[in-house]
Amino acid sequence: MSPVSHREGSPIYNQLRVLRAERGLSRVALAEAVEVHPQTIGAIERGDYFPSLDLAFRLSDVFGLPVEAIFSRKPFVPLSAQVYNKEERP
Repeated sequence: MSPVSHREGSPIYNQLRVLRAERGLSRVALAEAVEVHPQTIGAIERGDYFPSLDLAFRLSDVFGLPVEAIFSRKPFVPLSAQVYNKEERP
């Protein structure tokens, strides 16, 4: 499987590392679940490799989430910023 080239200025952000940690999954376990090499999972997490649509759907199925909850063109807001709103409080 050759890496999908990325276009300058069009990154794909992902939540794989966070989702794996929430569920206690290792890279190896996730790779086995979606039938890829563990290095592929690492490359996706680092942003060095963009998954195919088929792989994105397989990852979506493993986590029980829509694809857009795992991958985005915009950076994900950190959980701490979601829970502890950054607006100043009186």
